[in-house]
Amino acid sequence: MAGIDTMVVHGGREDLTALGVHAPPLDRSTTYPLRSLESGTADLERLAHGEAAPVDSPVYARLFNPTVARWEQGIAALEHADAAVAFGSGMAAITATLIAAGAIGRHVVAIRPLYGGTDHLLSTGLLATRTTWASPQGVADAIEDDTALVVVETPANPTLDLVDLAAVVRQAGDVPVLVDNTFATPILQQPLRHGASWVVHSATKALSGHGDVIAGVVATSQTRAAALRQVRVVTGALLDPQAAYLLHRSLPTLALRVRAAQDNAVELAKRLQGRCGVLAVRHPSLPDCDPLGLVDRQMSGPGSLLTVEVEGGAEAAGRVLQAVRLFTSAVSLGSTDSLIEHPAGLTHRVVDAAALADSGIRPGLLRLSIGVEDVDDLWRDLDQAIGAATGSGPSVG
Repeated sequence: MAGIDTMVVHGGREDLTALGVHAPPLDRSTTYPLRSLESGTADLERLAHGEAAPVDSPVYARLFNPTVARWEQGIAALEHADAAVAFGSGMAAITATLIAAGAIGRHVVAIRPLYGGTDHLLSTGLLATRTTWASPQGVADAIEDDTALVVVETPANPTLDLVDLAAVVRQAGDVPVLVDNTFATPILQQPLRHGASWVVHSATKALSGHGDVIAGVVATSQTRAAALRQVRVVTGALLDPQAAYLLHRSLPTLALRVRAAQDNAVELAKRLQGRCGVLAVRHPSLPDCDPLGLVDRQMSGPGSLLTVEVEGGAEAAGRVLQAVRLFTSAVSLGSTDSLIEHPAGLTHRVVDAAALADSGIRPGLLRLSIGVEDVDDLWRDLDQAIGAATGSGPSVG
């Protein structure tokens, strides 16, 4: 198999020579001509029952789009999956996976922290699921007779907690494990290789990388992918082809972007440690943030997200957001530019207060998504903002 740097460049482009083009084409058709009623009926049946592609005609764009399919093939290759299925958002992908996994009306085991939207979906029972929140070491004890799924995110949003996936899979036994791989991306981690059954991405983040696409994708086996496609057909959740085109265009630079941003994050984490006005810094590159050595065993790098807890709680955190000049105060992550946000007030606002506290999401915590700017410029901006917000003054000239 080709290396990951080759796969990001060539993934999903296998049919381009036969088409006589160099760049993946954008197909915006909503409906497709049929060779005959019989062939159209047969293809509609195939697609409605979850097959990956038609034989003669897509029939209708809610069933299949070739631009979307090419990007899916690229993601499947990166995740070492049989298939990938794309959706209109990350939450659409999570919801479809819960449905396809048979979690509706059944029991789910989940490990906090998760992205706030996923936590909200599970904890409120909107899909008639019962959720038991477990520690990574307590998954086996939380499994019940009707447990349909174990849900985990690593590195976790927003605390960057690392979870040993192989250990979770062992505890889960016959119960499939869903992993949100958004923070790591397939460049740094491929959960299927550690026994996971479903891998979900908010493709809005690093897979896009430019802050201009909303999308989600699930990588899994062919059988599970067929179930996902059936859900997608009946719910109308297919990714828009224009978004798929932009995602595919971004794919060749994914490894370069992830590694460049990661290098910046490693350096900033070092500089932030011990800075006056900072209570704690979390990044998987720091020894106390990876006690199990998972960056070496499970991941190929620590990633580009870090958290900083500032003195003065939520008020001081808000002042940091007001004081930054190069960082953008905004939710989301994985863009080429650096973003900073307040989890307790924004991405995890819908999470129960007690759960926030138990997960270490404190009032003064800020989540930083590091981009590919000059690291010294990023440091100067953070340093002056923290100094102004906490009254500790600048640490650099």
